Amino acid sequence: MKVLVVDIGGTSVKILASGQRTVRKFRSGPELTAEQMVEGVVKAAKGWRFDAVSIGYPGPVNGGTLLEEPKNLGAGWVGFDFEKAFGYPVKVLNDAAMQALGSYEGGRMLFLGLGTGLGSALIADQVIMPMELAHLPYKKGRTFEDYVGRRGLERIGKQKWRRAVDDVVSRLRAALVADYVVLGGGNARKLASLSDGARLGDNAHAFIGGRRLWEEREI
Repeated sequence: MKVLVVDIGGTSVKILASGQRTVRKFRSGPELTAEQMVEGVVKAAKGWRFDAVSIGYPGPVNGGTLLEEPKNLGAGWVGFDFEKAFGYPVKVLNDAAMQALGSYEGGRMLFLGLGTGLGSALIADQVIMPMELAHLPYKKGRTFEDYVGRRGLERIGKQKWRRAVDDVVSRLRAALVADYVVLGGGNARKLASLSDGARLGDNAHAFIGGRRLWEEREI
């Protein structure tokens, strides 16, 4: 089966189909609606052949159902019929969970996506669990995302942001008893060093995860 994987981010939408090597992308942003996303993907994927679509969505998803509108995009996502719009079978997963699925190498793994916000997912006992840790209280009346998301980086500067990331990784790894932590997202490579038990991921792993969604096997 050939799968078209769609990774929706706060600044761009990236796509890649099975058998292709070059990622195609277009701008997203705070005005992007679900309908506009589909139109952009169809245009960007011109010439590619595929049988199904995987979507990494920047918000909570349960059983393929979008639970909330995205915080960094436009409106009209919850309740949108992606299968009808694309004309193909579609599976939707939280974007951090999709990258986590592509990064998984066994054991109990915590994934943290350092991008526009803070994505998170845990894979344990062969089960993937999308999580919403970003908006939990952290310190000084602010959330985890307020410190280690893009706005946190801009507010406190790179050095303090790096220390905050190190602290957050250590706290969450201990709380969730993770064997290791994978750090993905566009800002992960701004880190000068990594906490014990942590390693860098790769945004390209989202495409691996999107293909794995359709594989008839355990993680």
